[in-house]
Amino acid sequence: DYGTNKEEELRRRSAVYWADQFPKDVPVLLLHGNADWRVKSSAALRLALELDAHRVPYRLVVYEGGDHGLDAFRDEVHREIIRWFDRYVKHGEEAPKMEYHGE
Repeated sequence: DYGTNKEEELRRRSAVYWADQFPKDVPVLLLHGNADWRVKSSAALRLALELDAHRVPYRLVVYEGGDHGLDAFRDEVHREIIRWFDRYVKHGEEAPKMEYHGE
């Protein structure tokens, strides 16, 4: 029903509106190109800020000049994804603790 109810459908579909519901023990990997004409990189930044506000662990990687499919960065993207899954799935590393800390 996107044609007649655009705002409600965007709210339902977009994770930025329900970032508070993400589990705090499952890190999120965001990969985005800043030359994507379909989805602006500001959308990924907005989601990262929402995840941060709710203390959900995440990593945001923005590929300079990357398009929607990150075609020019295919090998680099695959390496990033494999490292991510190896780290948190294969090796079972715990999600980073998101409590504020430091000196």
